Amino acid sequence: MRNFLLCLTAGSLGLFLLSSCGGDVSVNTMANAGRTTANSASNAMSSIGNAANSMANAVSGATTSSPESFMKDACQGSMAEVEMGKLAQQKAKDPEIKKFGQMMVTDHTAAGNDLKALAGKKNVTLPTDMGSHKSTYDSLSKETDGFDKAYVKEMVSDHEADLKEFQKQAQNSTDPDVKAFAAKTAAVVQKHLDAIKAIEAKMK
Repeated sequence: MRNFLLCLTAGSLGLFLLSSCGGDVSVNTMANAGRTTANSASNAMSSIGNAANSMANAVSGATTSSPESFMKDACQGSMAEVEMGKLAQQKAKDPEIKKFGQMMVTDHTAAGNDLKALAGKKNVTLPTDMGSHKSTYDSLSKETDGFDKAYVKEMVSDHEADLKEFQKQAQNSTDPDVKAFAAKTAAVVQKHLDAIKAIEAKMK
């Protein structure tokens, strides 16, 4: 009887130990599986993020004007800023707006000259008119008492749009020379935008 009890006890102990070992293996396996799943999820999210960035860059590149198209648009825009700057010098009542108009004439004449030199280097024929900006010029030229407000509003809108285009070209242009011109001029456009927004804030 005593031997039987000893055997039974030893057998039970063996089953307990086996069960314990089996439990540890199961826990470790589950932990490893959890880590593997977490790593897979992390890698998947990283891949999605990279894909999103690639898609954003592709869209940005696709919506960037060609170097030649950009140069032509910039030329017409620069001519318009010069002519409207002259209007501001003549018609504005606010001395700060007159001063801003003078800055437009000076800076955009310089930018226009740089652009002409660049276009000559690239064999690009630039337009000799303001294009779609002509209607805005004509509208401002007819303003009297409301000129200051209309001019400031137009300059804020123009420079916000121009800054985006110049920055986009500075980042994505396929032509290194055009890229450099856009980056240089974007800094000037930013200066103009800051100045006209400061004038706008004082008028409110």
